[in-house]
Amino acid sequence: MNVLYAHEGVESTRRVPTPIGVFDSGAGGLTILSALRKELPYENFIYFGDTAHCPYGMRSASEIVDLSMRASRFLIERGAKLIVVACNTASLVALNRLDGNFSVPFVGVVPAVKLAVQTTQKGRVGVAATYLAAKSIYLRRLIDEFAEGIQVYTIGCPELVTLVELGELDGPAVEQAVRHAMQPLLEQDVDVIVLGCTHFPALLPMIEYVCGHHVQIIDSTLAVAHHVHSVLNSEALIHTISPDQTAHGELEIWCSGDSMAFSKVANKLLGYPAFAHQTQPEREPSGTILVK
Repeated sequence: MNVLYAHEGVESTRRVPTPIGVFDSGAGGLTILSALRKELPYENFIYFGDTAHCPYGMRSASEIVDLSMRASRFLIERGAKLIVVACNTASLVALNRLDGNFSVPFVGVVPAVKLAVQTTQKGRVGVAATYLAAKSIYLRRLIDEFAEGIQVYTIGCPELVTLVELGELDGPAVEQAVRHAMQPLLEQDVDVIVLGCTHFPALLPMIEYVCGHHVQIIDSTLAVAHHVHSVLNSEALIHTISPDQTAHGELEIWCSGDSMAFSKVANKLLGYPAFAHQTQPEREPSGTILVK
């Protein structure tokens, strides 16, 4: 995933140690959150998974913009100093609108077509994404700009989003689903596959197993985290710590759907315990997972 950075100016009152906001249509953005917490261990984070409306990739562009606006407003009301749009579909469709309506900086993600083109030896690249992202005008422009002379094949894999949302990351049924999803790309003899959805890195070991050692899988979650670090430095928003500080920053996770189910998935993806309060899907999110 390449990284998009959009910013119209930061309000002077938004200073550390306010949290970094992160949102996704569901649990996929937790892969980005995990990388962010490793890169920026002393920062506070607030995460919002819009599980009541997941997946975004099956929704219209206007719906995605509306949901992204609501998610961003939710995070800003809770003090977010910067927002990471940890969803490829929302980044492709809504990032410019978010930038035009809010004063905090935004960092978004899009499929890493440029890196894939630089990596391929066969001149044949695959992009696995959501249906909407796979068919988006923005992705087509990326391909036209960076992939001259390279064959790029795109597929939508909504079934993989569902697996991650259920916390199903391994086992025979998962292997079968991943094999079925990747088969159209493997049939094209690609040697590089870009993970164009933040849900998919949660399935990275299985995807690598199914595709074999001769296919390189590009997962750029670390690159996103590095870029967020750079933006925080450039905007003077980094959390300055004292030399003797050892405690890590706090994490608050919200979801718009079943918080108990989301808590179980978050525990699995993050690798440490998280405790959720109940939420009501039809209302403003009111459940939180607190991790220290």
